[in-house]
Amino acid sequence: MNRFDIINRIGDKYRIGNTETGEFSYAQALKTVGKDIKDYQKATTGAQHKFLDLRFENERLAVLVECKNKFSRWDKDKIQGQLQDYVRFEKAYSDKKIVAILAETDGDEVWVWYGQSVIIDDEHRIQEETVLRTFEEYENLCFGRVNDKIKVVDSIKTLNEKLHSDGINEKLRSQFVGTCLLALKNGLVFKNVKETLDPKTGKKLAPERVVLKSIKDILEGLLTRGGSLNKAGKLAVLNSKVLDDQDVTSLTYKELEDILQFIDDNVVPYINDKSTAGQDLLNLFFTTFNKYVGKSDKNQAFTPDHICDFMSKAVGVNKNSRVLDPCCGSGAFLVRAMTDAMDDCDTEEEREEVKKNQIFGIEYEEGAFGLSSTNMLIHGDGNSNVVQDSMFKRAKWIAENNINIVLMNPPYNATKKCCDPDYTKGWDAKKKEDPSKGLHFVEWVARHVPSTCKMAVLLPMQAAIGNSEDIKAFKKKMMDNYTLDAVFSLPKEMFYPGASAVACCMIFDLSQKHTRSDKETFFGYFKDDKFIKRKGLGRIEMTDSEGNSLWIKTEKLWLDLYKNRKVVPGLSVKYKVTYEDEWLAEAYMETDYETLEENDFQTTINSYLSYLVKEGEVYES
Repeated sequence: MNRFDIINRIGDKYRIGNTETGEFSYAQALKTVGKDIKDYQKATTGAQHKFLDLRFENERLAVLVECKNKFSRWDKDKIQGQLQDYVRFEKAYSDKKIVAILAETDGDEVWVWYGQSVIIDDEHRIQEETVLRTFEEYENLCFGRVNDKIKVVDSIKTLNEKLHSDGINEKLRSQFVGTCLLALKNGLVFKNVKETLDPKTGKKLAPERVVLKSIKDILEGLLTRGGSLNKAGKLAVLNSKVLDDQDVTSLTYKELEDILQFIDDNVVPYINDKSTAGQDLLNLFFTTFNKYVGKSDKNQAFTPDHICDFMSKAVGVNKNSRVLDPCCGSGAFLVRAMTDAMDDCDTEEEREEVKKNQIFGIEYEEGAFGLSSTNMLIHGDGNSNVVQDSMFKRAKWIAENNINIVLMNPPYNATKKCCDPDYTKGWDAKKKEDPSKGLHFVEWVARHVPSTCKMAVLLPMQAAIGNSEDIKAFKKKMMDNYTLDAVFSLPKEMFYPGASAVACCMIFDLSQKHTRSDKETFFGYFKDDKFIKRKGLGRIEMTDSEGNSLWIKTEKLWLDLYKNRKVVPGLSVKYKVTYEDEWLAEAYMETDYETLEENDFQTTINSYLSYLVKEGEVYES
């Protein structure tokens, strides 16, 4: 396939060249973003490559094509090494996902790589990709179709009803489904299972017992392979709290087989921990299922995966990041951080280093700890350094691990036993829940990580407004020691159908105190993420008329505004604040009058009227 045919097949409208010959010069491109190609060149591949034959792009994907006349005439290691150089340059140049292709011009053979890390070798080549696709097709391969997301979400309601009818307790369902999914991804045999003998006891094992034992064996094997911290403790939680629970052990073989078959048919085909699209669908399934089965608990604040993704990208998680979530819950932040860090890796060794030595989590509650362990294992491990404990007992452990990024969503109404003992000493008898609304968790962590660390935390609006003495005291502590870099006001019903809290994201730079930095804080009014409520399933991603995700463009806009500190009426503002001020965009932002409609006025009037009724100043009658 000649060069002209390659361009037409992938799509000429996406082709970007920056030289007279139509090639793409990475030396020139990197210079435009203030980088030197010499910092990214490696001598191991011989010639210092600079010019890629063909490059195609849109706002989220780059397709790199290096042409060779016939692969048989070239040293395979050298041409793969050349393409790996271009992938490395692209990662330095942009934050786009990458499809990397070697294509013959005197033949029709193509070699394709995409997914996490994009490691160019025979092991990671996508063997089934033997012909060139269109740019749109590569985009679907890398990001998945929104329709796939809808199918996965739709399966949740059916699965939950099935578990309910089979007598699985609501609090057990997330962990049980996660465990089943993990086993299925790792070769669980569950069809046509016969009664057998237990080799240890000589007693007969019914088919359902054989399947449950197989799941246990798979779990133990995965934890052993990953060198997991406290393997025995994690196994004990997963077994005693899930697989040995009476609701599970009382399932008939037919019931267990039906559940596993449903997951295998309706969830497993869409997930693949080797690709970003598969990771995203898996995160979506896990977080949505958790929210759905726990919707009766209004204190459950499961962070949506797209918000985890936004926060991870806002603080720049990469292959050098050492990430801590000290209140990790189901592990959503850890999974997202691991995914983003591995996307930035160039070798399998770097990926293993991320999974085993760069992701750290702490969870106090036993059930959530089991959920996070399972979640990490489903996503390809990374649970090696996830521990069950109070974060306040782990100061030394945190300090030893040289953390440089913290992502966290602390409890907003923590009881006394979950809070810092040094803080609760001053509580009077009337205080039953954390009066700082989670802010004291953030301040404690800030004191125990290096000053080079960056923190992105979710907190309720009350913590940003700061009317109470406790909140004001902790806001002062934070500003006396650290810089409030940014605050994003987030969608009102972000945690629906769980917690009703309205949250914001705060980003802190721990390198210097706020007054010394003498900088304006960036405030984003990021209330519209292009998700809508769907009864029983939470908030669902919206699409345009062609089925493209509206969130993708929204996230890109939010990140651009923040990273370039742009002020846009109705979306963002910069303002110098003190601990006594409100830390919210709403307090300082100009109104974009061009976007106002009659409905906006009516909504405001309705909200004010409902407030007056609630406060007893106006009566419905």
